[in-house]
Amino acid sequence: MLVKTFGFAVHGINATKVAVEVNIATGVNFFIVGLPDSAVKESQQRVRAALNNHGYKVPGKTITVNMAPADIRKEGSAYDLTIAIGILGASEQINAENIDKYAIMGELSLDGEIRPIRGCLPIAIKAKQEGFKGIILPVQNGREAAVVEGLDVYCAENIKQVIDFFNKGEGLEKVKVDLAETFLNRLSDVAFDFADVKESKNIKYICIN
Repeated sequence: MLVKTFGFAVHGINATKVAVEVNIATGVNFFIVGLPDSAVKESQQRVRAALNNHGYKVPGKTITVNMAPADIRKEGSAYDLTIAIGILGASEQINAENIDKYAIMGELSLDGEIRPIRGCLPIAIKAKQEGFKGIILPVQNGREAAVVEGLDVYCAENIKQVIDFFNKGEGLEKVKVDLAETFLNRLSDVAFDFADVKESKNIKYICIN
């Protein structure tokens, strides 16, 4: 069975959509193609351990993971969760009906914990532009991504929560950020006060004017 999940490659402040195509066929092997670096290739071991520790498994068949477009370098461990959910969907261990409506990214620990990633803001911006309904990210990245309006941002602490989200429609809650309140709090949260500038009338004059 073939299933597609989606993540993003980040280069500077720009993000590019990456389709992670997972196909399961007869035989026993595991391939990751599409210009992955070493960290992406090592995801096989992290995904296998994370799934095993939550009662799921990587099937003992030939698994081909294609990361498209193939001419863009895929770097880092942020695709672990993308690949893991693709494998579960292709092996019919979870409901794959709505998987392609969400961008999914996060590094997996061996016990299934989801670790933070870099570049979540450009990822969220691009996900909205690409028409995704929502995005699933590590808890630590939620508030940063949630500043993008018009995109449902869900945060997960472990892979079991993501599995329950697709199987049962539960386990994850949307992250909401009140931008006005956030910026007002930042304005009042200053590390200095002009009252601390003593006997320096010239400095005060320059700062104020």
